[in-house]
Amino acid sequence: MKKLVLAIVAVSISAAAFAQGQPLGFGIKAGVNFPKYNWAGNSSSYETKASTNFHVTAFLDAPIATNWFYIQPGVSLQGKGAKFIDTDDLEATQNTMWIEVPVNFVAKFPVQTAGSFFLGAGPYVAFGISGKNKYDSNWGSTETDFEFDRDGTLKGTDFGLNFIGGFQFANGLMIHGGYGMGLTDIRGSNNEFFPDERLTNRVWTVGLGFAL
Repeated sequence: MKKLVLAIVAVSISAAAFAQGQPLGFGIKAGVNFPKYNWAGNSSSYETKASTNFHVTAFLDAPIATNWFYIQPGVSLQGKGAKFIDTDDLEATQNTMWIEVPVNFVAKFPVQTAGSFFLGAGPYVAFGISGKNKYDSNWGSTETDFEFDRDGTLKGTDFGLNFIGGFQFANGLMIHGGYGMGLTDIRGSNNEFFPDERLTNRVWTVGLGFAL
C-alpha cells in the first residue's frame, strides 16, 4: 500500500509540474478487458486464450505547454488473467485484480467542432490485490483464491506499457480502446526452476468514458 500511495503522489506532482499553470481536466472511463498471458522462453513464445474482465479508470488531463499534447496520470482498477483451458468438458480461467497507476502521454487531433481523435502511450506500475482460479466442467464448478507474493503463484507488482486511442466528442463523451503490455516476469516462487522463461500480462481494452 505504501508503494501505491507513493506512486499516486508522484504522478500527481508530475502532472502539476507539466501543466505549468494551465487548466487541468479530469475524466473517468470504464469498459471491458480481454486479458491473456504471454509465455516466452527457449526462443519461442505462446499466448493463452483471452478471458473477459473489466476496468475502471480515473485520470487527470494536463496540457504540456500546448493545447494538443497532454500528460494523463491516473489510477485504475484493472481485471486481468487468462483462459488456460477451453474444451467441451473443461474450462479453466485465472482472474486477477490490480490497482494500476498509468502515466500516458497523449496527442489530440481536432476534427472541426465534432471533437478530437487521440493517441497515446506511457508506462504503468500495477499492484495485485486479489486472484482467483476457476474451473468449470460437466461435473460442476469450483473456485480457489490465492494471494500475490504468498502462495508462490504470481508476483504482486507489475510494470509495463499502455497504448491508447479513441475519439473524444465535444461534449466530453469518449470512445476508447487500448493495449497493455506487461514487461515484468510475474511468475512466483513456484517457477524458480525455469529462470529462462517469462510470464507477462497482455490486455486488450475497449470502453466508454467522460472528460471535463
